[in-house]
Amino acid sequence: MQLLKNSDAQVIIFDKDGTLIDFDYMWGTWTLQLAERLETVTGLDAREALCKSYGYDSAHRKILLDGKLTCTPMWRLREMMVDVAVSLGFSQASARCAVDEAWFVPDPVSLAKPFTDVHKLFTNIQNRGIKIAIATTDDRHPTEAMVEAFGVSHLINTMVCADDGIKAKPAPDMVTTVCSRLNVDPGKAVVVGDTVADMMMARSAEAGYVIGVLSGVGLLEHLTPLADILIDTVDTMQESFTIKEHVEPVSPETSEGLTGLHSDPAYYSG
Repeated sequence: MQLLKNSDAQVIIFDKDGTLIDFDYMWGTWTLQLAERLETVTGLDAREALCKSYGYDSAHRKILLDGKLTCTPMWRLREMMVDVAVSLGFSQASARCAVDEAWFVPDPVSLAKPFTDVHKLFTNIQNRGIKIAIATTDDRHPTEAMVEAFGVSHLINTMVCADDGIKAKPAPDMVTTVCSRLNVDPGKAVVVGDTVADMMMARSAEAGYVIGVLSGVGLLEHLTPLADILIDTVDTMQESFTIKEHVEPVSPETSEGLTGLHSDPAYYSG
């Protein structure tokens, strides 16, 4: 599948969670670990309350489409954890103390399960003369740690993250900021994401092409009206950027084509 056939794209802007890496695994695992730590600190059962607050279905190991984990910055998730502690009977002061002790950010390396060989994909995109950017609602430090672990830091031209002070998705600001930094017209930008917020960001920024991936929280029926094309995962993009080696066809009349055959035609008669 040639996703960008006849395209004049100058930059591809990738979402991170749910697009490049498995969103459910990373953030679901972290939510359960966070709940366990809060339970240890408070001595109360906090799992159900925290999962409900964050929008994580622990029974099915799935982040809910409208859950807060899909597009909420880390500082706000921390405040929501304080609210959960208060709902369990703690005062604001006690709740903040408990969260201070229990809170931690997810390991951006050990919990990051990529959907494809990111280094290969990014290298082939760069070899086509197309720039690469990441636009994520995760913070900059864990995002930088992840791309460094994947060995692709040098292949990314710029990133915009939740704590950069840029208006978050679905506002167009992340796309327009990337384009401004790279001196690219938004109409020459391709946006790849898994959520409605990603699609709306791209459309409001007037991006030239919008690719929806079904590997995250977005559903087919929700992404279809907003995307130019839908793919299962970013692994589908590998084919579009892999330069295939040209192999000359071997004619059966050539000596090479007859390799392994007896040189005397009479050998095959009678």
